[in-house]
Order: sequence, then C-alpha cells, then structure tokens
Amino acid sequence: MASEGGHGLLIGPQPGSTYPLSVFYCGECRLPLEYCEYHPNYEKCKEWLKKNLPDEFEKLHVGEEVEEEGDADDKKKRQTRGGKGQMKAKKKQAVEQKVCLSRAPRGKKKSLTVVTGLRTFDIDLKVASKFFGTRFACGSSVTGDDEIVIQGDVKDDLWDVIIDKYPEIDEDLIEDLGDQKRS
Repeated sequence: MASEGGHGLLIGPQPGSTYPLSVFYCGECRLPLEYCEYHPNYEKCKEWLKKNLPDEFEKLHVGEEVEEEGDADDKKKRQTRGGKGQMKAKKKQAVEQKVCLSRAPRGKKKSLTVVTGLRTFDIDLKVASKFFGTRFACGSSVTGDDEIVIQGDVKDDLWDVIIDKYPEIDEDLIEDLGDQKRS
C-alpha cells in the first residue's frame, strides 16, 4: 500500500507495478535502455537492441516513429555537448622539431635555465624535469605548455645531457638562445 509523502510523492510499493522490478541494460553503452538515446553511439545501441531485445526495441521506438512521420522535414536533431564522453585524438600539426636552451637572470647573481621544445619529440616533460633536477642537484619544474625551468646556469652541461639521454634529439636540433629575459 502506497502512502503519500511530503511533496505529493508516493512512498512504498506503487499500484500496478510488479516487484522486484526488472531493468534491462544495453550491451553497447551499459546504460538502462531508456537512457541509450543520450549516449554518443546511439545508432550502435539501436542496432544492439534490435538484434538482442526486439520486444523492448519495439516498445521504445513506437513513439519515435510517430514523431518522424509528423516532422518529416524537421528531423529531431540530437543535441551534442562537449565533454569527456568520447575524446577525439588531436591531429598532430607539422611543428618544427627544435629544442631551445636559454638563460634567464633571477636577481643579482642567480639565474635560471629554460628548456623549450622537448614536447615536439614526444618527451614527457614531467619525467624530464625530474631527471634534470636529480642530475644537476637543483630545483626543476614544468612551467608552461612546453617549458621546463631549471634553477641555476646549467645550459652548457644540459646540452650534453640532452644528447646522451634522448638519442632522437640530434645535436643540430638544439639551439642556444643565449641570455633572455623570461616573460
């Protein structure tokens, strides 16, 4: 027996329902069948449902066919939103592969070494930063999209270390920009 709760909602077993409830889940998107239409691969869900649960497919798509007949010109467009539903691989643009080393002043006598361009060689900047910090016994961090800052003037030693550590980087692909003010 259902009793009425606070906001007019029924609490307890609902009249006309058989318990326990059986909920069917889609084999494609793993959602309940009623929510397949919100999944990015709705067409694949429809194919799976038609093949594996034809009775449920007919129940869900009876109302949809009536709508399509009435709106032949204006088909209902599904709203697509951004998000993490399906991540598309970014196309790699043809970027010039070059590693740039520069020194930036920090105060009166101290300086920083800035390394840019390692990402164009598909090198993990976080790992490279950790390696440089332990190799030169100093602080090192990833500060920009493709920038590693190393504390101290280690530009000359870094040249040799990069060539030894990363064989895909040729000596000709490393450029020394000299002293530059950091922006």
